[in-house]
Amino acid sequence: MISVVLLGAGNVASHLFKGFSESKHTSVIQWFNRSLDSIKQHKNLVDVTDNLNELKDADVYILAVSDDAIAKLSTKLPFEDRLVIHTSGCVNIHDLDKKHKRGVFYPLQSFSKNAKMDFAHVPICIETINKNSYPLLKELATSLGSPTKRVNSNQRRVLHLAAVFVNNFTNHLYRIGHEITESEGAEFDLLKPLILETAKKVQDMSPYMAQTGPAKRGDKKTIKNHLKLLKNEYHQDIYKLLTASIQHTHGRKKL
Repeated sequence: MISVVLLGAGNVASHLFKGFSESKHTSVIQWFNRSLDSIKQHKNLVDVTDNLNELKDADVYILAVSDDAIAKLSTKLPFEDRLVIHTSGCVNIHDLDKKHKRGVFYPLQSFSKNAKMDFAHVPICIETINKNSYPLLKELATSLGSPTKRVNSNQRRVLHLAAVFVNNFTNHLYRIGHEITESEGAEFDLLKPLILETAKKVQDMSPYMAQTGPAKRGDKKTIKNHLKLLKNEYHQDIYKLLTASIQHTHGRKKL
């Protein structure tokens, strides 16, 4: 059984704790956070601490903290030559203090603390400096039921960047769509089957081939009417920018 010390109490840490706790092959033996208030509700399930000097011996130490905190926290760990990994998509593996065996365990998924998570649909991107560390991290991911992929730093960084486009930016577009429908009392829920169908299509075809809409078709009149309907200047700017990008991609003349 793989023993784990978890550091951090954000969305990723919370889901990893639940996933590892449900696995027969891993044991979270300790959970650290600088504020016990965030993890004290779990004290009957796991040893909790806010003191780095109290950290127990474990097979792996997972730094599931903010990107900016990773380097500093790894330096503060009061031991060396143990396997210390972070879960970030864009922080360099070399940002971890070199006194440790270093690795990255990047779950490529969007985590919301109160949303259910099936790790079978969460690919884990693994990176290590010492090749001997890789089998343990692969086993750790497998214990969650996750598919794994060995990646290098450059691949991981571009995956994280692409994830911002397909997830964070897309979700913001959902929010804009919600504001637009609310402005006239239309039901946003009517768009949900369309959202699902769009996501479904790119499972079987390229996003390029799946593209539809007035920008691709070159429907200038429709585009102009849409812009007149938009009262928010930020929404207008986003519409114009995305329309221009689609037109450029598909060889249409700009407005």
